[in-house]
Amino acid sequence: MELTAVSDLVHRAREGDQQAWDHLVDRYLGMVHAICRGHRLGAADAAEVNQVVWLRLVEHLTRIRVPDAVGGWIAATTRNECLRVLRSSGRLEPSGEPDVREADVREPVVDEVDVRDAGIDGHLLVYERDRAVLAAFGRLGDRCQRLMRLLMADLPPTDDEIAAALGMPVG
Repeated sequence: MELTAVSDLVHRAREGDQQAWDHLVDRYLGMVHAICRGHRLGAADAAEVNQVVWLRLVEHLTRIRVPDAVGGWIAATTRNECLRVLRSSGRLEPSGEPDVREADVREPVVDEVDVRDAGIDGHLLVYERDRAVLAAFGRLGDRCQRLMRLLMADLPPTDDEIAAALGMPVG
């Protein structure tokens, strides 16, 4: 997929250009999935949110005033739809953001190991490393986990899109 300005994709999609629409979806699908994972939605609920987000974009595409900000619009819509699904299923529970102090920051739990040169035990090293990374990830606060999921999307969103997805200011 070539890198095309978002505003150009929005304008072309408004005109019915299927390829532009496909590029928009490709560009932001990872972010939508990351936000759904951040809200801990199951596969069926995430699929519903995904469908509703793209339907809402089709419905509002001609009314988006700042085409370059469509990523933030998609992030906000996804977040709102996730919350709607959680409310309707009765699973919405408020949670506070834990304090992270300097004392809570730990040294890396795994030394760097080049598993390509690890010989026959390479798969064990990969398994142990992956478990350690997942355990460390699990110790992060919810907001940090959501941020990491967004940053690890295939096409990482911009700072403005991340801010919109997490409901926080840029920086």
